Amino acid sequence: MHSFGFRANALLTFSVTILALICAMASLSDNLNSPSPSAHVQVANINRFQKSKGNDEVSMTLNVSANLQSLFTWNTKQVFVFLAAEYESPKNSLNQVSLWDAIIPSKEQAQFLIQTKNKYRFTDQGANLQGKEYNLTLHWHVMPKTGKMFADKIVMTGFRLPEEYR
Repeated sequence: MHSFGFRANALLTFSVTILALICAMASLSDNLNSPSPSAHVQVANINRFQKSKGNDEVSMTLNVSANLQSLFTWNTKQVFVFLAAEYESPKNSLNQVSLWDAIIPSKEQAQFLIQTKNKYRFTDQGANLQGKEYNLTLHWHVMPKTGKMFADKIVMTGFRLPEEYR
């Protein structure tokens, strides 16, 4: 007959195979979800717009409202969300500056309305921000319990910085 070690090895191999199959099915089931998140960002106030050590720097108050509940499935561990300002400059075709971020751990917290100052400095190397048009983009990364990460964004256009420093 077979030894105890042989039987334990067969049982462990069978268990790991079943676990891998269940994880693969869980990961594939996320493809059936078609999320429809919504977001709106408003610049409530430009608190400070100045030149600091040769670079433009902006401090602003933002109203961020979003409904990201459709991103959550039974396989979602958490969602990392961040707001970025995106603009063009003579040196770069795309500049992205992160202004605010958060980790959303549950579906209940995925619908929110906050008023916040930019968490990170909105700085440009040089004096390129006066009168500059920019977009505010809400990015998110869905971190599942098993499977690959999913990322997407919503771009909001039509924002412009002041012509003069304040």
